[in-house]
Amino acid sequence: MEFIIQFTIVVSCLLFGAQKGGIGLGLAGGCGMLVLVGAFNLQPGQPPVDVILVIISVVAASATLQASGGLNVLLQLAEKLLRQHPKYISLLAPLVTCLLTMLCGTGHMVYTLLPIIYDVAIKNNIRPERPLAASSVGSQMGIIASPVSVATVSLSAMLASSGGVSVDFITLLSITIPATLCGILAIALFSCFRGKNLSDDDVFLAFIDKKVNQDYVYGTAATLLSVKLPRSSRLAMGIFITFILVIALLGVFPDLRSNAEGTPLSMAMIIQMCMLCGGAFILLFTDTTPSDIAKSDVFRSGMVAIVAVYGVAWMADTFFSHHLTKIEDALAGVVSDHHPWAYVFVLLLLSQFVNSQAAALAALVPIALAVGVPPSLIAATAPACYGYYILPTYPSDLAAVELDRTGTTRIGRWVINHSFLPVGLTGVGVSCSVGWLLAHLYDLM
Repeated sequence: MEFIIQFTIVVSCLLFGAQKGGIGLGLAGGCGMLVLVGAFNLQPGQPPVDVILVIISVVAASATLQASGGLNVLLQLAEKLLRQHPKYISLLAPLVTCLLTMLCGTGHMVYTLLPIIYDVAIKNNIRPERPLAASSVGSQMGIIASPVSVATVSLSAMLASSGGVSVDFITLLSITIPATLCGILAIALFSCFRGKNLSDDDVFLAFIDKKVNQDYVYGTAATLLSVKLPRSSRLAMGIFITFILVIALLGVFPDLRSNAEGTPLSMAMIIQMCMLCGGAFILLFTDTTPSDIAKSDVFRSGMVAIVAVYGVAWMADTFFSHHLTKIEDALAGVVSDHHPWAYVFVLLLLSQFVNSQAAALAALVPIALAVGVPPSLIAATAPACYGYYILPTYPSDLAAVELDRTGTTRIGRWVINHSFLPVGLTGVGVSCSVGWLLAHLYDLM
């Protein structure tokens, strides 16, 4: 009975935090901690300090890049590619948004591209739902394949401290990157043929029959192509990418990061040092104003993610550590070699509740490792941490709906029948399947 009451408290805090959104998730976790420790006398668990330190370093470097104008370099290149190949917008748009996320560690760059994607699609009589829905989903799928995202560095730190088959930072990326790109290819191909062509859509044709509606639908969008970016912006982007490559190099060759005793430094430590150093180099060689870093969107969203991971992971560790024996007995038969995908579905649903890949991983992965889920399986199915396309509540999805002036990107009468669900299920399903195959190919399973 005590377990049920405490579990209800944990779930209630998650639901309340998810409803409030953003930083509310972490604050709700703190409330759960106070109740569990104060009312039930549970021993406080361990907050994920190492994970939080890695996240801080990555957010600091990414925010410095944005403040320097380096992100505009990527956005300008992305728009140029999309406008040069308009007929392939449904194929290129999700790939571009995914790659931007992989490089920057955040999916928030998609907001700048969505109006451009709509403009290219409608000017070429392509159903906007096709590239818009795929682009919104693709931008979030890229998070778990990014070497500098909160979700990836968090998962890497948790797997590094686990037993069993070793899954280090580079091994994790060698699974998530190709798996994610295969998922992106799947949603791009799927999107090319979904829905009616605009020329065959009677509802759309009736709507644009009025001149005012036609002007509204085919209105122009802002562009970055005419903006001349300073040399310092390109230099900042070059510095950032260089340090990402340094991290990858040190991950592939452990001898390069060995200390005086010959023991390799952890990749969590390497990421922290390289990211902080990368941000410092950007400040040193460009005219970036330090005060602008804290004002950037990347910094704000990163700090929100830190609080969310902190509160949720601490509350979850406190609860599950106290009831670990009971949970092991209850779940050992379910999440076993006979039912390995049970963990995947739990992760998928949890991410919908918390609206965060990093928070979902921080809450579930330590418990999964404790009950015997192999680290290799967790790495192979890592793309399942993105499940908040199930309900159309995520900001990028809502932005895509608002920006589609044709109304083809929509939320249906029953809410669940919206434009993003089939795309998300296709992309995550293919990514997890490919990850599973890669893990077997690497002899991890």
